[in-house]
Amino acid sequence: MGVTGGSCPFGLWHVHMVWSGDLVMQVRFLREPAEGPAHPAFLRYLAGNPDALAGLSSVATEGDSVYARIYRAVRAIPYGRTATYGEIAAAAGTVPRVVGNAMRTNPTPLVVPCHRVVAKGGIGGFTPSIEMKRALLSMESRKG
Repeated sequence: MGVTGGSCPFGLWHVHMVWSGDLVMQVRFLREPAEGPAHPAFLRYLAGNPDALAGLSSVATEGDSVYARIYRAVRAIPYGRTATYGEIAAAAGTVPRVVGNAMRTNPTPLVVPCHRVVAKGGIGGFTPSIEMKRALLSMESRKG
């Protein structure tokens, strides 16, 4: 199966994705749309379907690096819930700062739902905008 790419809107942003079959290789948030249709699972997820991304896998979770362990722990956070950087660090056998670095470089956000990782005392960060993190968490809290 070949590599496919496309995008769909979410608020003021466009979610760009690159995939082959059920393996997602990249997800980015940009202001402009990409050529090509979005993967149907992303459309269902952004419409509020809690199970839409469950059948997809991410290149980020492959292997046994500390980042792969972190990404697998983040994938285990249920839809509509959050976990702290410290909780993910404990699950992956590392420290919160490393979790923050992994979240910042996550190649497949949404599939590895880094927006569900929050600071002990607040929402934490998110690229491209904290408003998008709030919108994703709000969407999930209504349906989760």
